[in-house]
Parts: sequence; structure tokens; C-alpha cells
Amino acid sequence: MNAGTETETLKAAKASDITPITSEQKTNMKKNILCVAGTRPEAIKMAPVIHELKLDKDYCVMTLATGQHTDMLTQALNDFGITPDANLNIMKASQTLDHITASVLQGVGGFLDANRQDMILVHGDTSTTFAASLAAFYRHIPVGHVEAGLRSHNMSLPFPEEANRVLTDRIADIFFAPTQGDADNLLREGIAPEKIRITGNTVIDALYHILRQDISEPEYLRTVGSRPLILMTAHRRESWGETLRGICAAVRDVLRERPDAVFLIPLHKNPAVRDVIREELRDCGENVIFTEPLGYPEFVRAMNRSVFILSDSGGVQEEASAINKPVLIMRTLSERPGAITHGTGVIVGTGRENIRSEALRLLNEPEYLSTITAKNTKPFGNGEASIKIHEAIRQYFK
Repeated sequence: MNAGTETETLKAAKASDITPITSEQKTNMKKNILCVAGTRPEAIKMAPVIHELKLDKDYCVMTLATGQHTDMLTQALNDFGITPDANLNIMKASQTLDHITASVLQGVGGFLDANRQDMILVHGDTSTTFAASLAAFYRHIPVGHVEAGLRSHNMSLPFPEEANRVLTDRIADIFFAPTQGDADNLLREGIAPEKIRITGNTVIDALYHILRQDISEPEYLRTVGSRPLILMTAHRRESWGETLRGICAAVRDVLRERPDAVFLIPLHKNPAVRDVIREELRDCGENVIFTEPLGYPEFVRAMNRSVFILSDSGGVQEEASAINKPVLIMRTLSERPGAITHGTGVIVGTGRENIRSEALRLLNEPEYLSTITAKNTKPFGNGEASIKIHEAIRQYFK
């Protein structure tokens, strides 16, 4: 036997020693699941899912942060004891939607090429959500969309979130709809019923997790004493500029008529938001408390402490319904109708006079306040959404 023949024989022998993987073994191999988050709300709402899936020995769960937000994202993950396996750190000063989308698409794509996944999970309606889904789609990797099916039915409101969630739902393979109404939206768009699971919203899971903790009251809340506290958050792109200045004018109007009231305003990191609010409300003295973005436990404490909340946030509408706090929604429509029809949300738009009058009505008319809080329903679930998502993923891989 010559050397060449011997080498080929040895190769064949070694190959014959390899036992092929059976279909049963393939089924029992761990599934790689990647959870992607880019912003503070995504981190909060994905955290319960990440923790739930990590309890399952059949899954290898990784967390990828895109860094669409930087400090706010890291802070939220830390609040739930989550350290991302990788962070793309895409954020830059005055970043555009083009930059976010392109950077996430390329960054997530590169990560998936180096770390093959059996499924990726994305959340909600951010540019990270859409771009990460597209990167997975290009690689034929199934996409699970947490908080699927929400619709305002206006592609410009909220912008660009409505487009992001519609486009993500054209790419996704399994849909975790918080409510029956969200599921109905997907069905009307032609999504097969077997791909949809009604789960409740994972933010309620996160909220209940925090409420079980013993959270001390920060000093700035202790200084408020018995005065009525209003928590305000404002950050939507469609509210930038003169609209935001009008919202601030409404705050000044409220304080002129109720000088005992105090507004707590966590300032968004975006200069287009924080600089305007600071400028417009800088002369309000102790009636306005400015803070940096609050950690989630502290934010929950602030919600609980407030008489009502003034906000353009989607997530706040869900959270407030679970703790029975009224929310004056500074938008012209909401993709979360459960907060309005079954919960505590009241749409007031962005007009100065309407915000002023509705805020004063809540402050001055206890009977009106009680009619809102008496609803006491839970339109977004009972805190078991992550468990239902886990069960749906197990069914998917069977």
C-alpha cells in the first residue's frame, strides 16, 4: 500500500467512526435564541422573557444590545440583573433614523453570521426591532415578535414606530400579541391564526417584579410631602418643537391655578427634548423637579406616588392601567385602545388648553378622578406574558 492510499484509507476509517446525528438527537439539542434590545423600553419589556427562557435547559439564550440608547439601555438591563452578551454601541450624537437602521442591520447581521441562531426575539416598534428582524430574515432565521399587532392605523403617528411594527409583522414568523384586539389586527392583515399567541404585555410582568421589591423613596419625592404630584414624560418625535413648547405652557397654566402642585419630569437624553423643557419651565422653581432618566424601580415608585401621569409614552399607558393610575395621553390617537376603553387612559392631544383643563379637572374634581380609577381592570394581562411566550416557543420548535 502506498502512502497516498494509506492516507485515504485512514481518512475513510476516521469518517466511519462518526455517528450521524439522529432526528431525535437534533430535536433534543439546545436551541439558540437571541433576544435583541436597543432602547430602555425594549430592555424593560424583554427582561422577563430573557429570565423565563434562561430557566429552560433546552435553550441557549443570548442577549444582544444594539445601543440605540446607551446609558438608558444599560441602566434598564442592570435593573433586572441582565448583562448583554454583546453590545453594538451604535449610538452617536444627533443620530438619524438612517444611521440607526443601517448600523443595526449591519451589526446584527454580523453577529448572526458569527453566532448562528435558531430564533431571534425582538420587541415592539423601534428601529432596532425592524432592522434586527430584517437581518434575521436575510439569513432565514425565524423571528418572534414580542408585542406584535399594535396599530394606530396611521403610518405617521407615532413616527416612525407605526411603520416599524407594521414592517416587522410582515417579516415575523411567530406573533406574541398582548391583547385580543392586537391579534385581530394581525388576522385582518392575513396572518395565519396558528402563528398568533395572545399573551398579555410583558411590561406587566416587569412591573409586578419591581413591585415585589422593597424600594426606598428618593429624597426628591420625600420633599414633595402631601402636595399633589404629577409625573410627566414627553419625548415623541411628533411632539418636538412648538408642540412641546405648548405642552410646557400647559404645565405653567396648571401651576398658576394650582400652585400647590408639583410636576416631576425625568428628562429624556435627546437635546431636542430636554433643552426645550428646561428652557420653558426653568422659572417654575420648586414646583417642577427635573431628574435624569429614572431607573425602572424609581420610575415605578414615582408612578405609584403620583395623582396622575401626563405622558406621550405607549408603555406608560400599560403600566398605569396595572396600578390604577390615570394617564392623560398627549397624543391624538393610541395604538393601545385597552388603556382607554378598559383602563385609565384619557386622550387629551397636544393642545395647550385641553391639557390644562383635563389636568385641572383631575386635580380639582375628586369625583372625576374616582370615576377613572374605579375601572380597575387589567387589559394588558396579569403578569404571565413571559410564561405564555415561553410555552409558545416550545410549541414552535416541536
